[in-house]
Amino acid sequence: MIGRLEGKLAEKTPEGVLVDVNGVGYDVRIPLSTFLELPDEGKIVRFRVHTYVREDRLQLFGFLSEQERSLFRLFLSVSGVGPRLALALLSGLPVPRVVQAIRQGDLTALRSIPGVGNKTAERILVELRDKVGRLEGVELATPAGEAEEATVSALVNLGYPRGQAEKAVSVALEQLDDAPAIEDLIREALRAAAR
Repeated sequence: MIGRLEGKLAEKTPEGVLVDVNGVGYDVRIPLSTFLELPDEGKIVRFRVHTYVREDRLQLFGFLSEQERSLFRLFLSVSGVGPRLALALLSGLPVPRVVQAIRQGDLTALRSIPGVGNKTAERILVELRDKVGRLEGVELATPAGEAEEATVSALVNLGYPRGQAEKAVSVALEQLDDAPAIEDLIREALRAAAR
């Protein structure tokens, strides 16, 4: 089984990448969260890989963090959740927000992800509620007020005037879900401030 893959990023799309390892191209499926963190094509990338083997196929799924890969594997342990839906779950919400939703029994957050209906969301909550506690290094989403102030502070420290920073955070909050992870809020606020 392939557990790690390092090579040149030959091609990238939101659904997957082609990694050139000494002339051999590996087709690796990725979640949107991983895609957003990828360097430019031609650069070296290192993925944690889950090798998915079935009678009719062999697929590689790549992640930049161990938390993403661990959560992907937990999703696969849920009855009725295959790799496509597991990727959708990771692409739909940041890892801390997914973990928070499972711990708090938040069906609405899980159902907001395309492809996740009532029954699937309920199965995920029932089967994973006790297991997500084993994920190391996953911080829960920061409460909205704290995340907003921390993001404004980060932008001010980067040299943006406070008024522009506050406006960028407001724009970012309109683009994101109700309780965004601070990393996502900062990323979106930086995009808004740069416009």
